[in-house]
Amino acid sequence: MDLINTLTIAAIIVFGYMTGLFVIALILRDNSIADIAWGLGFVIVAWATLAIVGSFYPRQILACSLVLIWGCRLSTRIFLRNRGKPEDPRYRKWREEWGRLFILRSYLQVFILQGVILLINISPVLIINTTSDGGLTILDLLGLLVWMTGFFFESVGDYQLDLFLKDPQNRGTIIDKGLWKYTRHPNYFGEITMWWGIFIIALSVPYGFLGFIGPLTITLMIVLVSGIPMTERLMEKTPGFEEYKRRTSILIPWFPKMI
Repeated sequence: MDLINTLTIAAIIVFGYMTGLFVIALILRDNSIADIAWGLGFVIVAWATLAIVGSFYPRQILACSLVLIWGCRLSTRIFLRNRGKPEDPRYRKWREEWGRLFILRSYLQVFILQGVILLINISPVLIINTTSDGGLTILDLLGLLVWMTGFFFESVGDYQLDLFLKDPQNRGTIIDKGLWKYTRHPNYFGEITMWWGIFIIALSVPYGFLGFIGPLTITLMIVLVSGIPMTERLMEKTPGFEEYKRRTSILIPWFPKMI
């Protein structure tokens, strides 16, 4: 199977998956399920395309396993965080603002748009699934180490944040301990790093360099669009944030500045 066929199959899977989620969201009147299902979408596309290609080389198994670990952890965390709660305030606001166009805009802007982004982000895995052969190389091991570094920052950062938010004494304060002492966004740093790690693995296969669009897209999204900018707008109202901002690296972990 060539890469174009794999991309076509992946696009069909993503379209069906996102359309199904949209129908469920309409029934539940809760677009928050898009966030829960985000990570699982990557898992489904990665393993479905691997099964269709049908070669199962070590590099393919490695890349798809990394996606499985990342996607299941992320979706499980968001599910547990949202369980028993009403629709996320972002989606409730859009529900009110979009009025009669809510159904159409939800389908296109929440579900289909996320599907397109998913398809772009997972491009290194699709290339690996299509063109891999033989055993692992030093690039695979390097990519795995980079991915593990990212997974550490994302999972530990999320865990530390969840513990911080559960303590009522921390209400109205800024988390600045653990990994959050060295970067204002350890979870976002980890997310970006993991996808660059998978891109490094893709460099072991023909046309793997084309997969750069995946981690580049998620990096730009997090740094410039929906990740850091939105989070910091929410954080800037919290007392002590400006001081925390002055002494702590925005993304790449580094020692705090003395102020």
